[in-house]
Amino acid sequence: MSTERLTRPRRGTIADQMVEVLKASGVRRVHGLPGDSLNGLTDALRRDGEIAWHHVRHEEAAAFAASGEAAVTGELAVCAASCGPGNLHLVNGLFDAHRSRVPVLAIAAHIPREEIGGSYFQETHPQELFRECSLFTELVSIPEQLPRLLEIAMRAAVEGRGVAVLVVPGEVFLDERVEGPEPRPIRRARSIVRPGDQALDAAARVLNAAKQVTILAGVGCAGAHGELLSLAGALQAPIVHTMRGKDVVEFDNPYDVGMTGLLGFSSGYRAMEHCDALLILGADLPYREFYPEAVPVVQVDVRGEAIGRRVPVDVPLVGTVAATAPALAERIAGGRDDAHLRRMTAHYGRARKKLDALAEHTGARPIHPQLVAATLDRLAADDAVFLADVGTPVIWAARYLHMNGRRRLLGSFVHGTMANALPQAIGVQAADPTRQVITLSGDGGLSMLLGELITLHQQQLPVKVITFNNGALAFVELEMKAAGLVNFGTDLANPDFAAVARAIGLHGIRVERSADLEDGLRTALAHDGPAVVDVVTARHELSIPPRVTARQAGGFALWASRSVLSGSGDQVVDLARTNLRQLELE
Repeated sequence: MSTERLTRPRRGTIADQMVEVLKASGVRRVHGLPGDSLNGLTDALRRDGEIAWHHVRHEEAAAFAASGEAAVTGELAVCAASCGPGNLHLVNGLFDAHRSRVPVLAIAAHIPREEIGGSYFQETHPQELFRECSLFTELVSIPEQLPRLLEIAMRAAVEGRGVAVLVVPGEVFLDERVEGPEPRPIRRARSIVRPGDQALDAAARVLNAAKQVTILAGVGCAGAHGELLSLAGALQAPIVHTMRGKDVVEFDNPYDVGMTGLLGFSSGYRAMEHCDALLILGADLPYREFYPEAVPVVQVDVRGEAIGRRVPVDVPLVGTVAATAPALAERIAGGRDDAHLRRMTAHYGRARKKLDALAEHTGARPIHPQLVAATLDRLAADDAVFLADVGTPVIWAARYLHMNGRRRLLGSFVHGTMANALPQAIGVQAADPTRQVITLSGDGGLSMLLGELITLHQQQLPVKVITFNNGALAFVELEMKAAGLVNFGTDLANPDFAAVARAIGLHGIRVERSADLEDGLRTALAHDGPAVVDVVTARHELSIPPRVTARQAGGFALWASRSVLSGSGDQVVDLARTNLRQLELE
């Protein structure tokens, strides 16, 4: 797009006004990739000098970076992209932010207004395309709509905890500013949301009538750790946590019995299986097969529309965990039997011991991925932020990273997209350059957005990228095995990622032996700048879920037979050799 208006920026533009509004609400950076339709905004940022322009190599990374920043700070984060293909690239990262319920504003530049609808160069209809991954999307048709629409969008993002998209034709950025009041800070309003007494009494009756209550706790327990433990103590209930709830539930928790779901292990599943009442606190575990059957369920969620969509709920309680848990705890009868709690915590102790045994220094080559995650957990800072790629890295993060109330574990745990860890880490590190930020990257995920290693170099962000290099899309292979299919199309012809990192200007270390792992990780973590550790890990490492169905067991048997017949029997042998210890988990 090239018109005369786009080449003659004027003083006091709409874009200048937008920058003022963003600054008033604490925005300090915009993640993006420049383009001509965005020039009015980027030039306003340049002239103002207070909001940093964080240049990435792909717009998808800009949206992921904003998602990561918003997740770790809890505040509004901003990304921007030029018209057509530029803002289309934002979609995947915005889906992640929206489904993770973190506040992100996306500024999507558009083609000239007079060309909309005429199949113009790079024309799309972004206000329609972004509708599904946002809670607010509007097109600015005339300058007079700004900055009011910008403030509405920001308010929607921070109050709705999701994505707001403002679509702005490129020439509007360069229009003269409009008269209006001085911008006011837009921050989330803090409220106390608690169910009514009648609903709380009904929930207490269900829980008091049960002898073996289990709690399923999720990310909605953030900021309510003490209230959660007090309620668990009153109920003598084991606490099962979700993946997103791990960093807010697991630490300093004598009631914790681990995770359930596809990434969990046996003790979390058993605590759900053997309960006679289930209390769900700020959790939305999507896998319905892991919920108990024919037991009463009480669910607490500040979003009433989320209640009951996974399992039938007997008593819905709309409120925050922080406000609801104490009100519920005071209604729980005293003198409860702790037998269920003791059995489940003992089961967790046994399961935890066997999981830890899998991460022992075995001297195996290739290296067991469990050893990588466990060693990283031991060496990382007490306030480290971990970003886990979707795939097998998220399994090892779930099982071997220990949270302590200061550490954070982030990922694409709801949207479930590949290549999330590195770009999210960019946003997290930009928000706090002094904090230790570590990715657990899959080789498939890292290579998908490999260009963002250049962003680390250009922005001098000291992210530590730990790559689980097993030469395959390993989680996809695991799904194929469970379905009885011969692995196909999952091979990855990887480069030496450490050599790639060094060519870019980063510190790069390649680790091929278990004996070299600790020194390699320690050196990278101590390096004053971005670093990549390329760890060659075992490909056929079976991560057994807490519940293996007959269909899955039959699928594995069928896969083994088909693999031998197709000439891939070496995969079966490798799998058997590397997983005998894992089969002892139950």
